[in-house]
Amino acid sequence: MKTVLILMDTLNRRYLRTYNEMAKGITPNIDAFSADCAVYDNHFIGSAPCMPARRDIFTGRMQFLERGWGGIEPFDITLPQVLRQNGVFTHITTDHTHYFEIGGENYCYLFNTWEYHRGQEFDTWISRVEQPPVDPESYGKKSSQYLLNRTRFVTEEEYPSPRTFRSACEWVEQNRGADDFFLMVESFDPHEPFDCPEKYHRMYEDDYKGREFCWPSYAEVTEPADAVEHLEKCYLGTLSMADHWFGRLLQTLKDNGMYEDTLIIFTTDHGHMLGEHGFTGKNIMHAYNEMAHIPLMIHFPGGKEAGKRIKELTQNIDLMPTILQHHGCAVPDRVKGMSLLDVVRKKNSPREQVIYGWFGRAVNVYDGRYTYFRAPASRENGPLYQYCGIPSTCWRYFDERYAEAIEMGRFLPYTRYPVYRIPVLFSEDYSGNIEYVMESCLYDLETDYEQLHNLKDAAKETEMCKKLVAGMQEAEAPAEQYRRLGVRAAR
Repeated sequence: MKTVLILMDTLNRRYLRTYNEMAKGITPNIDAFSADCAVYDNHFIGSAPCMPARRDIFTGRMQFLERGWGGIEPFDITLPQVLRQNGVFTHITTDHTHYFEIGGENYCYLFNTWEYHRGQEFDTWISRVEQPPVDPESYGKKSSQYLLNRTRFVTEEEYPSPRTFRSACEWVEQNRGADDFFLMVESFDPHEPFDCPEKYHRMYEDDYKGREFCWPSYAEVTEPADAVEHLEKCYLGTLSMADHWFGRLLQTLKDNGMYEDTLIIFTTDHGHMLGEHGFTGKNIMHAYNEMAHIPLMIHFPGGKEAGKRIKELTQNIDLMPTILQHHGCAVPDRVKGMSLLDVVRKKNSPREQVIYGWFGRAVNVYDGRYTYFRAPASRENGPLYQYCGIPSTCWRYFDERYAEAIEMGRFLPYTRYPVYRIPVLFSEDYSGNIEYVMESCLYDLETDYEQLHNLKDAAKETEMCKKLVAGMQEAEAPAEQYRRLGVRAAR
């Protein structure tokens, strides 16, 4: 049995013609691939952003209710670990820089082998004592380190995501005829900074002449409309570049006899805001569909299930049990996901709801028609704790400022491993100021997919609260999360 999991970071489904006939994205290879796949129409994130989403994928559980950004924990039972225990060879090739920063511990080391292609975002790669100046007049984020890294991208083939796909093609060629493997191909693009060769800008007739703007601010939009339009075209150009190299990988699989009989999964970790609802970026605002409703396409061996559109509710926690089932491995009891093959063949009861979100912010629920964003009950946003065995988070450790408040014990119901219980002390512990998520919102996606009209319906809100609680209980949410949200756990 063979599996290839392709993850494109920050892939917005609204730009894919598989999901939207009028989509702006030029993605011929994704479009063609989707025709060979079962396409999942109600697929949602679980935990976000990058590293929380990956821990969901690797463990089949949602982490955003018990901690924020962090590495694989010592007590986690992971997809690569179970596959290796069952004799399946595992390899990851990636240019995702967060795997190699503080707060990204242990993910790649779970695999038999791994390959990292450097240069994305803030990757501390090219070393110069004298840092190059950034343009103070440009819009959005800025990075001297990225300017240094960018000096190594002379040709398209030298950009990190093309290098990632090229290395995957080489791996396939070198392992022609092999069986019993799991190959994970992870492209950081189209994640920001939205950077690609000029030919991809020309595809979208981008003739913008204003200040540089290819790196969103993660803030309310203050830039002029033409700059925001340019930002979107930069995103689209980067997406088209990733699509081109994705196509190269698919062709290499076909040329080496590894396409028809391989389980090939294509998805993302989350989407991105490009001016919608008055924001660019992610993390700080409500989990609108632009970020939470994500693409999923699966090519099953032999073309089985190709052409089917799947309406059942699914999430990325379902990837682990799907891959384990394909390889004949038992699914660990603590896994909360369900096999996506069983979903296609309607072998299990459909979910009544999915929950999703960012640690310490609103908790969100979708039931197939309505979405409900449940805001924190107070601006104190507590009680709130992070539970972990490795006390690290995004680019830092939980340092001496937390020392007197940290407790240790067997606080998690699914493991006897003692963990740190770390109280949230600073807004940076939950992605910053919570002012943008302090109103609970209810939307009817049947009539308002863009989530523009917040319904005032007390009865429906009560019903959605019950579904929210049911989802939290299924995920084994810590008890204080119910108090933080002002809801009661069902008995």
